[in-house]
Amino acid sequence: MTRKKEKENHWFSGNEAIALGAWEAGVQVASGYPGTPSTEILENLAAYEGVYTEWAPNEKVGLEVAVGASFAGVRALATMKHVGLNVAADPLFTASYTGGRGGLVVITADDPEMHSSQNEQDNRNYAFAAKLPMLEPSDPAEAREMVLRAFALSEQLDCPVLLRTTTRIAHVQGVVPKGKRLAPAKASIAKMPGKFVMLPAPARARRAEIEKRMAATLALAEELPENRVEEGSTSRGFITAGTSYNYVKEAFPEAAVLKLGMVWPLPERLIRSFAGKVRELYVVEELDPFLETHIRAMGIPCHGKDLIPARGELNSFLVRNAIAPDASRELFAPLDLPLRPPNMCAGCPHRGLFYCLSRIKDIFVSGDIGCYTLAALPPLSAMDSCLCMGASVTIAHGMAKALGQKGEGKMVAVLGDSTFIHSGITGLINSVYNASATTVIILDNRTTAMTGHQDNPASGANIKGEPAHAINLEDLCRAVGVKRVTVVNPHDIEATRKVLKRELAAGETSVIISRAPCVLLPSEIKRKKPVYFTDTAKCTGCMACIRLGCPAISWQPLTPEEAVARGYKKKQKGYSQIAEVQCNGCGQCAALCKFGAIACREAR
Repeated sequence: MTRKKEKENHWFSGNEAIALGAWEAGVQVASGYPGTPSTEILENLAAYEGVYTEWAPNEKVGLEVAVGASFAGVRALATMKHVGLNVAADPLFTASYTGGRGGLVVITADDPEMHSSQNEQDNRNYAFAAKLPMLEPSDPAEAREMVLRAFALSEQLDCPVLLRTTTRIAHVQGVVPKGKRLAPAKASIAKMPGKFVMLPAPARARRAEIEKRMAATLALAEELPENRVEEGSTSRGFITAGTSYNYVKEAFPEAAVLKLGMVWPLPERLIRSFAGKVRELYVVEELDPFLETHIRAMGIPCHGKDLIPARGELNSFLVRNAIAPDASRELFAPLDLPLRPPNMCAGCPHRGLFYCLSRIKDIFVSGDIGCYTLAALPPLSAMDSCLCMGASVTIAHGMAKALGQKGEGKMVAVLGDSTFIHSGITGLINSVYNASATTVIILDNRTTAMTGHQDNPASGANIKGEPAHAINLEDLCRAVGVKRVTVVNPHDIEATRKVLKRELAAGETSVIISRAPCVLLPSEIKRKKPVYFTDTAKCTGCMACIRLGCPAISWQPLTPEEAVARGYKKKQKGYSQIAEVQCNGCGQCAALCKFGAIACREAR
């Protein structure tokens, strides 16, 4: 390889490759909401010149922004994780009718195995339901190429094109070539009410156009180079796509493979031709039997979910063992690594708030999606439900109405600042409008922490870190009719406890804003902090600090003989110890210790 050629290649993740492909495709507007495994696409695209990028309040807004840019005649991109497409489904299905003027590509990043998600849905079903083409790459280089292909198809077929990735493709790295950027189109206004105004009459006309488009797409799928046959042994033949293709090639390198780059619509003639050449046909795919179902509907017999699991991630060993367990080819099973229980960081401001909630009896804590969902785990065990973004507020309201004013317990909803803006505001409006006796707690840590500290409309900066208007959460809550709005510092446990007790007794909708910055924000990392340590001579083993669940605090068990040897009472079962290197100086543990066993060094 020449030195010039080396300079043209990059070692990129799938998400970095998608960002590169979008830039090369001439994208001018990109919008989305952060969510693992899709987050890094927009973060990387924001670094390229000539592209307007933004974090939207939620995925629906992000897609609608991209549709608007497409209506103006330029290429646009919307990014989101798989559950985000649920939020954006409303505009997606109608955008299938309208089409656009500039190319529109929607990235949906699925999460098999639920590494950081609340469900394991298969978004290929959206392509089928919305009657839209969907491409699926199997490595970063293909991810870049398919973004370019997706924009070309979008303009050729006059519709949005879905590009599906999974966690493995999003985060694996590979060699990705870099090309030149296509000349961006010039934005303009074109009044096309018959195409863009979806009243019933024009919508019916556009519905007929969808059928013509699907017929054209089916014909195109037969010749698409991304759908290709790789010759090999015909005793077993495999139809596969995406990351599953890699597992098939590793498990059965000698076999014939039909690799599908377009997973909807399917190239029926190509599939029939391939199936007719192999003795046994296997469909290997993660999650739903999407390909298998449609191939069987063609009347083609095949193996699929009768052998391959329908949940979780696949791997080469699993695929090989499911199809040919007695084969001589050696593949190693994945190693069982030691489990590390997830936990909120040392010094996390959410811990103080949830500790207070854990000490209150007869409450139901309706939780939400964020770092703070970890409060459901021991020792805090302070969250009782978690459904989807924004549902904390509405679930608490629904339970309160079901229980009635004299029902058992109090309802508390807890959600983050970014989540509140994403989809909690309408729930709060509903609570006020319908006179809900619930307490809503907004955990304002000044960032969207769970997905990697992206800015949001309340943080005061945009995707590039430039100053932006910051929503005043107190004013917003009052503007929708909340009369009781209180701001607390969750590190001050006693003050937080008093506010919780007061607001839970209010008998009306109230909002508590728990405000303290995330300890992993750059400004917090650089800030000089006090360091707490344990004076073990004073520790009585009461375990009050242990119940915080802080990873910087550990429990050191003692036998009766060891206790006596250390100067403790014989019945003392142990003592707590703070790892000073982990301490972030929040002081929550010191506030709980009644024996003066936790002391503070000077700020470092």
